[in-house]
Amino acid sequence: MNTTRLRPRYEGANVGTWIGFKHLNYLVEEAVLEHLRGAGLRVTDLYHDHGLCVDLVDIDTRILRALRVDDVAVAEVAANGMSYTVKITSEGDARKAIDARATVALRFDPWGEDVKDTPAELAPYVVKRLGEGGPGERLPEGVTVEDHLTAGRNSFAWKWRIPYFYCHFTERLQMSGYLRLMEEVVDLFLADRGVSVKRLLDEQQLIPAVPHSRITILDEALMEEELYVVLTVEEVFKRLTYTSRMDCYVVRDGVLVRTATGRITHGYARLTGRSEWSLVGLHDRLHDALTNRSS
Repeated sequence: MNTTRLRPRYEGANVGTWIGFKHLNYLVEEAVLEHLRGAGLRVTDLYHDHGLCVDLVDIDTRILRALRVDDVAVAEVAANGMSYTVKITSEGDARKAIDARATVALRFDPWGEDVKDTPAELAPYVVKRLGEGGPGERLPEGVTVEDHLTAGRNSFAWKWRIPYFYCHFTERLQMSGYLRLMEEVVDLFLADRGVSVKRLLDEQQLIPAVPHSRITILDEALMEEELYVVLTVEEVFKRLTYTSRMDCYVVRDGVLVRTATGRITHGYARLTGRSEWSLVGLHDRLHDALTNRSS
């Protein structure tokens, strides 16, 4: 068990001083990296000495309580191989704020100069490629990728070019990049359905709240590839929360390759002051938009 203290980044304080789900996931990632450092497995040394890239390939996070920008997050990390459980509280408050699980892969990078052999204890976790890959799906002729991926589904699709600043180890889209994409595709979906975050905030002081998210990397997505991000509403639960699935694809030689999948659950909170909010149900217009029905 390793315990470390972290602070949320100011960038994540998008609503008042509360920290959004993406940056709470970043705290989980940082806690895992600190645990590796404490075990003598620094990212820099693994890469420079052994050609091993530390990649988070799965992150599953439940948010039980809000954190604010000035909170000190106390993270307890337990390891089972390269799988980790992360429990986060805020300093001075024993109530659990975040309950997460994360998995790390050590991706061998053959680029450049010769490196030392992998230590025997790390060998079981070394991979030549992230994810299991798979045969993919050949695209039918005469249809756009977006139409193919959303046909007959309560879905929204977005095409996006992968820039270098969403990547690490010189070439690959990293987990934090997928978290940013998950946040953005939800924002674009809500605007497309006429219930944008800004509109509901202005009209009803409503803001989305995330109790749970998960992302799993299935294959590698490379710098400057075009990524197709698809958000599909899977369930609306008792008009209180809704869960969406995010799937990410690239097209290679006419074949759709899924590179990541994930789920995110949203509720809505009504702001009643600078420091106060309360969860509310999904009103008719929002419910109809999420279920793709006309108001």
